[in-house]
Amino acid sequence: MGRALDLAVRGWGRVAPNPLVGAVVLQGGTVVGEGFHAEFGEPHAEVVALAAAGARARGATVVVTLEPCAHHGKTPPCTDALIAAGVTRVVAAIRDPDPEARGGAEVLRAKGVAVTFGVLAERAAALNAPFLFARAQAERPFVALKLATSIDARIADAHGSSRWVSGEAAREYVQWLRAGFDAIAVGGTTALRDDPQLTVRGPITPRRPPVRVVFDRRAMLNETANLVKTARDMPTWVMASADAPVGSVALLERSGVRVFRPASLADGLRMLRGAGIHSVLCEGGGALGAKLLAEGLVDRLYWVQAPVWLGEGAVPAFPGVAGAPLPEAPRWIPVERRAMGPDTLLVLDRRLCLPES
Repeated sequence: MGRALDLAVRGWGRVAPNPLVGAVVLQGGTVVGEGFHAEFGEPHAEVVALAAAGARARGATVVVTLEPCAHHGKTPPCTDALIAAGVTRVVAAIRDPDPEARGGAEVLRAKGVAVTFGVLAERAAALNAPFLFARAQAERPFVALKLATSIDARIADAHGSSRWVSGEAAREYVQWLRAGFDAIAVGGTTALRDDPQLTVRGPITPRRPPVRVVFDRRAMLNETANLVKTARDMPTWVMASADAPVGSVALLERSGVRVFRPASLADGLRMLRGAGIHSVLCEGGGALGAKLLAEGLVDRLYWVQAPVWLGEGAVPAFPGVAGAPLPEAPRWIPVERRAMGPDTLLVLDRRLCLPES
């Protein structure tokens, strides 16, 4: 199952809105085929793995990260391929919560194929957290917050300089990370100060470029900003308030920016979901990230910690987030820890989106 999960990640940025899925075919304890879902609309992981196994799939066990689908979508049901190949057992990490695709276990069992769930289930759920969240929560997108901080949780020095807190390896990782989200968001002050492009410039070309979203209550961006200058080439949306200056909003709209007028941060996220955004990667600044955290709107934290100490006068990463007594403080779920050059990546989930078996 660990190998199947490693394979599944290879579909990052290319399969959404489908889930990331990997599969391994075992014959007598020996791997005879493996595969992953590589591209939206192309064969699913089980079909690829069965094709690699060929005749050796008969009587084999298929280990897969998600329940095989039982419906006709862009491709035929994976259950049909498993039955036709003569597989005798399927071990799946988690159930598929999608109401259209689920039910594969029952189809397989009806044909005499043994099906079990639960192997590395938590890891599989973490891998597809945005997909699972989208099917359990219709109100807003899955929100991930990315922070690069010093050891003492500062995002910039006392002069406001943040380039670069983290090292090159961490910055390359962020480019990879962006490819797997429907939208990349920043606050208005960050958009003005840093003049970012918010594009994917890493090894993966996403199937659909992420929408660039700026939470800018006053609609402060102007025609000189990179995000505005390129709005007709790359989708760019601004979340302004109802009292944003009419002239500023008109300028943005003339430049090709889509402007929303939410009543609150949570309302803005609801509008994004209504516009087809299922996952958002927020990259700052500190005020927006802290507000999302304070309002309980962050589902995952990608925290890059650099081995530098910026001290008391530096800009804190979590301003205004209320404290709590230790026994009542929320404890997040560690998903991943790893070194990135001199830096350390810590990935934390606020909750586990684990489908019922």
